[in-house]
Amino acid sequence: MRVLLVHPSGLMYTEVYLRLEPLGLERVAEACRRAGHEVRLIDLQVFRHRHYRNVLCTWRPDAVGFSLNYLANIPEVVDLARLTRELLPDALVFAGGHSASFTARQILDHAQGAIDCVVKGEGEEAAPRILSAWADRQDLATLPGVVTVAGEGPPPRMVEALDDTPPARDLLERRHKYFIGVLDPCASVEFSRGCPWNCTFCSAWTFYGRSYRKVSPGAVGEDLARVREPGVFIVDDVAFVHAEHGHAIADEVEKRAIRKQYYLETRCDVLLKNKEVFARWKKLGLSYMFLGIEAIDEEGLRRHRKRVSLGKSFEALEYARSLGINVAVNIIADPGWDEARFEAVREWMMAVPEIVHLTVNTPYPGTETWTTDARGLTTRNYKLFDVQHAVLPTALPLEKFYDELVKTQRILAKKHMGWKALWSCASIAAGHLARGQTNFVKTLWKFNSQYNVQKLLADHRAETRYPIALPGRKAEKVDARELYVLRPELTGAAASTAADRLGLANKGEGGG
Repeated sequence: MRVLLVHPSGLMYTEVYLRLEPLGLERVAEACRRAGHEVRLIDLQVFRHRHYRNVLCTWRPDAVGFSLNYLANIPEVVDLARLTRELLPDALVFAGGHSASFTARQILDHAQGAIDCVVKGEGEEAAPRILSAWADRQDLATLPGVVTVAGEGPPPRMVEALDDTPPARDLLERRHKYFIGVLDPCASVEFSRGCPWNCTFCSAWTFYGRSYRKVSPGAVGEDLARVREPGVFIVDDVAFVHAEHGHAIADEVEKRAIRKQYYLETRCDVLLKNKEVFARWKKLGLSYMFLGIEAIDEEGLRRHRKRVSLGKSFEALEYARSLGINVAVNIIADPGWDEARFEAVREWMMAVPEIVHLTVNTPYPGTETWTTDARGLTTRNYKLFDVQHAVLPTALPLEKFYDELVKTQRILAKKHMGWKALWSCASIAAGHLARGQTNFVKTLWKFNSQYNVQKLLADHRAETRYPIALPGRKAEKVDARELYVLRPELTGAAASTAADRLGLANKGEGGG
């Protein structure tokens, strides 16, 4: 079969700070290709809808699969699926991904027949089965993790071994368009999958059932050796949870004489626990690190269930500084903040050397806060669920809230963007331009066009064609297992629950 896999357009945040290679979709592409299918991939972060339409009309795929990792992309994917059904009425049209796994039934309702099925769980495992069943005219609703209008199959299965489906990087065009910060261009690589912690605002752990699986060091080494880009973003939700795994991959990197610059995400407690690993990776090229501190007060940390004290968070920042690693920090802005709270955060942002960015507290399907807070939503427009807009009632008038938010975000622009940033990293920028790479340089002046109070307010006034469905009930306490998409105990995959191995299970507060 001719199979076209599609990544939707970028979101507001990605227009300014990053544009990442669709690694998950490349892995699905490889799984389909190994099953004997002819596969193409189009990423609408770097192509336009007219390009997608042209591929439909000229190549005429037998099956079209959409990646839906972000809730805000659902309206776009539904519209593209309807276009696909109009142009190719006999083609199989399906969708999957992180957000799709929590909203499968709603997506099918919005599509009104334009989407044949939605996949819950991991696409590498499910996509080849769906293509085979479609070719054999089997009922898709009998497949694990597959949801159709007519019914739903058994629970989704986990990928047996992450080594089995390396990304089909050769299928991705315009690879020079992918970057994060000064890593331009930048590829994405996966060392591990899952998260054993259970922060209330996050759905990574509910998706993976608090499991944690690792790609073998040898497979990581082979993948890195194929990467041509000088920059690499390690996409793990929490990098180097297990020190021995980080050291084993470092051994492979040294053995193969791989020279890259790396950016990764991790937790403050993991950084402090495994200092030697991060120090070693600094020598291998680790130059940027994202630390999700989330709050600068103990009450905020408790509310988000970070399980890291404020003192440990600041200690982690100090240690990262001592290594000479550039750190980007995220703080969650609560809709209940007043002017004084914003001002306190601004003062802290000015006092630290780190790159500090604010995201707005947003309940997502699959998170605990979705069940506890979502009935108070002030909008049902998927497009506003991007952690840049306020979807819960704000203590301040909405315009004033956005004015304070943008004023706070602007500190980031003043410290790390524009002419000041260009001057401080002139040699880096010059090197990028000499190679024809303009992604990073362009971002230095994009802030004001995206972070604008009137633009944010106009987004709230836009038509809501596909309203998000609210949870059926509001709960004071959540049984986390009811939120799980993948359940390690129900699958034959070689994945144990990391919460058990790390001694994190049975700690209450909804923990799995």
